[in-house]
Amino acid sequence: MAKKKASSAALWIIMFLLILGLAGFGATNFGGSVRTVATVGDTEIEANDYVRAVEAQVRRFSQATGQQMTFGQARAFGLDGAALSQLIADAAIENEADVVGISIGDENVTREITESPVFRGLSGEFDRETYEFTLRQNAVSVRDYEARVRDDISADILRSAVGGGIETPGIFVDTLFNFAREERDVTWARLTGGDLEAPIPEPTDSQLRTFHEENAELFTRPETRAIRYALLTPDMIAGSIQVEDAEIQALYDARIDELVQPERRLVERLIFTTEADASAAKARLDAGSASFDDLIDERGLTLDDVDLGDVSEVDLGDAGAEVFALDSPGVAGPLPSSLGPALFRMNAILNAQETTFEEARPELQREAAADRARRIILESMSSVEDLLAGGASIADLASRTDMEEGFIEFNEEVFEGVAAYIAFRNAASAASPGDFPEVTELGDGGIAVIAVDEIFDPSLRPFDDVREAVIAAWEASETEAALTETAERIADRLRGGAEMAGLGLEIETDRNLQRSSFVEGTPPAFVDEVFDMDSNDIRTLSADGSAWLVRLDAVRAPDPNALDAQTVRLQFSRETTAALTAAVVAAYTQGVLNETGLEINQTALNAVNAQLP
Repeated sequence: MAKKKASSAALWIIMFLLILGLAGFGATNFGGSVRTVATVGDTEIEANDYVRAVEAQVRRFSQATGQQMTFGQARAFGLDGAALSQLIADAAIENEADVVGISIGDENVTREITESPVFRGLSGEFDRETYEFTLRQNAVSVRDYEARVRDDISADILRSAVGGGIETPGIFVDTLFNFAREERDVTWARLTGGDLEAPIPEPTDSQLRTFHEENAELFTRPETRAIRYALLTPDMIAGSIQVEDAEIQALYDARIDELVQPERRLVERLIFTTEADASAAKARLDAGSASFDDLIDERGLTLDDVDLGDVSEVDLGDAGAEVFALDSPGVAGPLPSSLGPALFRMNAILNAQETTFEEARPELQREAAADRARRIILESMSSVEDLLAGGASIADLASRTDMEEGFIEFNEEVFEGVAAYIAFRNAASAASPGDFPEVTELGDGGIAVIAVDEIFDPSLRPFDDVREAVIAAWEASETEAALTETAERIADRLRGGAEMAGLGLEIETDRNLQRSSFVEGTPPAFVDEVFDMDSNDIRTLSADGSAWLVRLDAVRAPDPNALDAQTVRLQFSRETTAALTAAVVAAYTQGVLNETGLEINQTALNAVNAQLP
């Protein structure tokens, strides 16, 4: 090909699965002059590939955190850079594979495509019409896709050649195993203020002021913004919104399937081409020579492919009566379906549920009022923006709209009130005096407008303002210091032969501790300290106004013949081999980049970034 595209077949397949039937690969098309955002050798990274890679990074982050993010937030987290870096690495390998002459034949390309589950029809086999339809729906030509598959497989061959054959040395695996699975027995005692021979004396004013100055970091206010804001949330106006009974009834009717549910079943459906095939499969089930899961595997399908979820009798059509006749989990069929003869596995019975209108009315009324409040706020945004464009102040917004004026001294330690909104916190942290005020949309459908009057640098809070906090911190510090001295004296006695049991302390003993263990009632560094000790060693620890006396009783090496030993060792071997392989391939890729050269089209990249939501 005259032009290479940096991506991977695996990524394309995942993307097909996720967005087939929606926007697809044609969802964002940067045409015209914005085509290539970077070039490695002769391999170009297209704008569309960059957009898909960023979207994939955002999806993974959102799935991991459970929070949606905008492109601006993605850039703040560096996800755009991570996406581009991966594309550049892929392009470097793809270009190098072309340079050294690695290529595959049509037969391998055909095998890769026909074995992809994305392009299977109802029979579970590769379907040409499905293949072409999928590509057409996503604005990808057959020629381009097959060329991409060819290039990606060639690049994978080069990666395998570079990283293949790497094995983790046995001594390294043994070292990891012995380190990770070693166990220890420990005896310890916690000393608190009650264990002191005499209470801590009352501090003098001079001592407190000195402590305040010497521990300024404890009493320093972080950078703080004095912010005036105008706020409007659905809760602020929902109470004044009258909702007609007809609207509540309409909402109840619209959600009737949720509020009034007939008896349902959790069902899976396995479709066959012919009645004879379905009957033969059912006979195998009845004879016990195959399970339903075996039949799914034999067809090259997954549970997701056959899962219908929870369905009603009506949902199953002609098969409903017989499936619902099952009074316990089992398989029914062959039975007709819209796609052909099928076997139905019923996994669970869900009883009918009904929430009456009167029972649902209060919640539906609140929901309707809140929904209308959100719409009112959304519709008012343009008016607020017009007022701001005309020079309106925060006070003007409060007097001319339903927004309420407020003031807050905001910093990273403030979470009350409006500062509880993540969107407000982000906007407040980025705002500066003199910025043009903009409307910030809040997570609950509300809006806020922020104006920063002044930014205060971090400063030591006056002693008189934090006197009580200084006293508490001083007492904790003095108590901890005194307890540490007491613990050290006791430790010396133990090292001289005294027994912990005879010291009048409350003794705790923990056996079989591992490095991942947590011991309640001990400081965070407790386990790390224990694994840094030698057998019969005695140490003292201190934290949070307490002290601990610790004795290591025994050190036990892991049993290499334990039931899970081989499994753990194999896991260590696989993980370290994968890490070593990735490191070797990364080093090789960087070497290729250094020799090949990289050109980033920053203008095109900026143009693409500007168009992302």
